[in-house]
Amino acid sequence: MAESDSLDPDVASYYERGREHERLSTSARLEFLRTQELLTRYLPAAPARVLDVGGGAGAYAAWLTDRGYDVMLVDPVPLHLEQARDRGVANAKLGDARALEFSDEAFDAVLLLGPLYHLPDRDDRIRALQEAHRVLAPGGVVAAAVISRYASTIDGLQQGFLKEDEFVDMVAASIEDGVHVNRTHDPRWFTTAYFHHPDEVLPELRDGGFDTCERYAIEGVGTVTPNLDEWLDDPRLREILVRTIRTFETEPSLLGCSSHLLGVGHKS
Repeated sequence: MAESDSLDPDVASYYERGREHERLSTSARLEFLRTQELLTRYLPAAPARVLDVGGGAGAYAAWLTDRGYDVMLVDPVPLHLEQARDRGVANAKLGDARALEFSDEAFDAVLLLGPLYHLPDRDDRIRALQEAHRVLAPGGVVAAAVISRYASTIDGLQQGFLKEDEFVDMVAASIEDGVHVNRTHDPRWFTTAYFHHPDEVLPELRDGGFDTCERYAIEGVGTVTPNLDEWLDDPRLREILVRTIRTFETEPSLLGCSSHLLGVGHKS
């Protein structure tokens, strides 16, 4: 993501509505839970230094801070910085994923859990990954989330948006080349973004400088679970759901049904 003065106006307007503050605790509970699980698996032990780039309203940064990590959050939206600080994230500043204002090898882990969504140009995404690689210490890890190429199709079926011609046209265009543009500015629908095909994740990580890489479905088959809140609210059902997702988290034939994917790259 770019700093606020160069952020796409549609993207800035979308996030300035403040919806990101509660999203991970409401409509995206499964995304949050599974991302936490994957981060726990791959992040170095606390008190490692973590740079949360595009960290939004600070949900992950606050969670990691509570676990003893030394966290710096960077985001292009001033409202997000205020919300992150209100959550207890002490270190939060404006920044651009493509030009990080930190020295080489300054962090043990870098999170890119949003920036790659909003960089439609592949060169910009590679630049963001290269910057993550630059500021990582040897042995460090990057965790980079992307939205699946087919997420809007699945969402359109679940929410009924595919009944509307404007949404159908928008989905068709994004399936064609991955670029999602909400020309209607309808607040129900996502803003300008790039939706990755699962096969793009590992090559982009490698082009960013990471030679050892993995790719995981975040929500996985759980994306299409009916009555999802019922599964998440019940500890026994939640464990069944997460165990099932974990079973198929790397199955190539099912990756596209996950709303989000997580790429993990290791710096030698």
